[in-house]
Amino acid sequence: MPDYVKRLLMFGPPGAGKGTQAARVSELLGVKHIDTGSIIRENISNGTDLGVEAKSYVDKGDLVPDDLIIRLIADRLQQDDVGDGWLLDGFPRSIEQARALSKLGPGGGEIVGRVVILEVPEELLLQRLTSRRICGNCKAVYNILTLKSKEEGVCDKCGGELIQRADDNEEAVRNRFRVYRESTAPIADYYCELGLIVRVDGTGTVEEGTERIMAALVTGPVRLVE
Repeated sequence: MPDYVKRLLMFGPPGAGKGTQAARVSELLGVKHIDTGSIIRENISNGTDLGVEAKSYVDKGDLVPDDLIIRLIADRLQQDDVGDGWLLDGFPRSIEQARALSKLGPGGGEIVGRVVILEVPEELLLQRLTSRRICGNCKAVYNILTLKSKEEGVCDKCGGELIQRADDNEEAVRNRFRVYRESTAPIADYYCELGLIVRVDGTGTVEEGTERIMAALVTGPVRLVE
């Protein structure tokens, strides 16, 4: 497997299956799946200096600022368990974060190997999201159309009750699409100029999506795998 696939970013609009695919692809590649939410929670739980700083924002319901997020990511990427590689999920969320991430590379150069963007028509995403169910206990994600639990309404992983998020309604979902387009476009442009973008068709089953992503990572950047 090419070395560049050991340093990945995963993007996709709400409902594209980004988190699911990130977990599957990182396992297949033998790299660490890292998401910003988990980093923040772990640092707060462990009482680290960064966690104490992050908690001061979280407790007030404020967004954790860019500079602190970047320091949390930088710290995480220096830990021993990412020596074989990493897949970042949910970062960067702004062009400023993307530029800061680039400077974490050797000699302050580019650290990212490839950027996977899942592409799914918005109407299909709307259908997916309004059919989504989440475990009220462990937060595992299911879908009554494409990713059913073995027992209806019950989480396969922990036996918790599957619920529908309050914001998984059409109005809220369409607003999330708008925010995604506005926030992700400049990031995609940034990585496109660097020749790192891999665009993948995110329709179909979870398994088909994983196969397309793996094929795209092997064959190279800047192409859409049908």
